[in-house]
Amino acid sequence: MLHVVLVAPRIPQNTGNVARLCAATATELHLVRPLGFRLDNRALRRAGLDYWEHVNMHVHRSFDELTETHPNHTFYFATKQGALLYSDVRYSPDDFLVFGSETHGLPAALLEANSERTIRVPILNPAVRSLNLATTVAIVLYEALRQLGHDVTRR
Repeated sequence: MLHVVLVAPRIPQNTGNVARLCAATATELHLVRPLGFRLDNRALRRAGLDYWEHVNMHVHRSFDELTETHPNHTFYFATKQGALLYSDVRYSPDDFLVFGSETHGLPAALLEANSERTIRVPILNPAVRSLNLATTVAIVLYEALRQLGHDVTRR
């Protein structure tokens, strides 16, 4: 099972959309504090629709707590300046796909310490600074699922 990690997400609607994506793909969702909203936020719940009972969600006090809980796993860090194209990585089951906040991305120190496992989704128009968080998660997650042989289009 793959894992999606949102570090310090700020916008509840994005997190709700990612939660719905995780429910649809049987992917675990990890939220790392601080969160920019309360977990009972109405916009968060609305974006996740009625799928919350199908979301396997974990909330962590810090990124260090998350990595201490899962010491033998591979973490990939999404950033606009990633060393690897997201589709060039060879994903494995139980990999962690890590995404930063909508406003600040991932902390520079975290990216520097893990530079060989930073990934990027190309943005072809230089006038566009970034993609929506939920969109980026969907792109990377579905590529990892495709590589792992999951046909998520079958019912």
